[in-house]
Amino acid sequence: MSTPLFTAELILEEADSRRLTQLCGPFDDNLKHIERRLLVDINHRDNQLKISGPEDNVAAALDVVQQLYDATAAVTAELTPEQVHLLISQNYDIQYQQDSDNRDFSLKTKKGLIKPRNPNQAAYVGNVLKHDVCFGIGPAGTGKTYLAVACAVDALERNLVRRIILTRPAVEAGEKLGFLPGDLAQKVDPYLRPLYDALFEMLGFEKVEKYLERGIIEIAPLAYMRGRTLNDAFIILDESQNTTVEQMKMFLTRIGFSSKAVITGDITQVDLPRGQYSGLKHAIDVLSEVTEISFNHFTAKDVVRHPIVQRIVMAYEAHEAAKLAASAIGKGD
Repeated sequence: MSTPLFTAELILEEADSRRLTQLCGPFDDNLKHIERRLLVDINHRDNQLKISGPEDNVAAALDVVQQLYDATAAVTAELTPEQVHLLISQNYDIQYQQDSDNRDFSLKTKKGLIKPRNPNQAAYVGNVLKHDVCFGIGPAGTGKTYLAVACAVDALERNLVRRIILTRPAVEAGEKLGFLPGDLAQKVDPYLRPLYDALFEMLGFEKVEKYLERGIIEIAPLAYMRGRTLNDAFIILDESQNTTVEQMKMFLTRIGFSSKAVITGDITQVDLPRGQYSGLKHAIDVLSEVTEISFNHFTAKDVVRHPIVQRIVMAYEAHEAAKLAASAIGKGD
């Protein structure tokens, strides 16, 4: 059942054009930031604002707007998106998850509605919506990346983020990248093709091309993330089992204000050089106790491709389990 909407009006006393400009920010960026974080709609005319949304969210938004306007009283005051973000984060526990717990996740695409196909997928989608950092771990064909892209597109269409950033490590999966033509981006482009394909299916070719040209969607090798701070973004790191420990830490520390990150990978398909520890495996060990981070583990039973794929994955899992058992018996002898 959807949350009933509530509308309230706020008249800012001592109306001042300079203060109102500071409050709204360039192109109303500050108000849009409040809308995204508190899930409300704000309409304003001069010093009169009308805020609509769930009642608790509207009450929080009214308080935030008033506090920010009060902060502009000093002549030298200047509001930044970071100040708006911190004010909300420190005082209000209202996030995207408020409407996700009871939300029937679906996304309209050219091929119809995208919905989770099994309980594990449903839990995964729910956790992506609830948490700022979410891991999807499991074999190929379980929908980890596809559903993450669907959530990213959904967030972009709902104006909860300003851009989508898709990345993966440039690791040679049995092939030599150095012999491929072009620069690093062109060499890695074929490895990013599944991400392109998912976007084309969900948004259409022309819209994806337009978003790529405008920088609303960015697809790049993980190496291009170093030194950046990614604000107001939905970030997906695919094939994360092929990150090093240092790369995974670097990626996780790129997350900026009002951003969400989803990390997908399969720890049974690590292509790193022998002796190099997977950043995904290390992250599972190090971050498992961080309650704000969600870990979602898929199994062969969650595979949603051709039925033979499920049986293939299960056969490999059984083979690996038998090898481990045999190894344990050998060590016992």
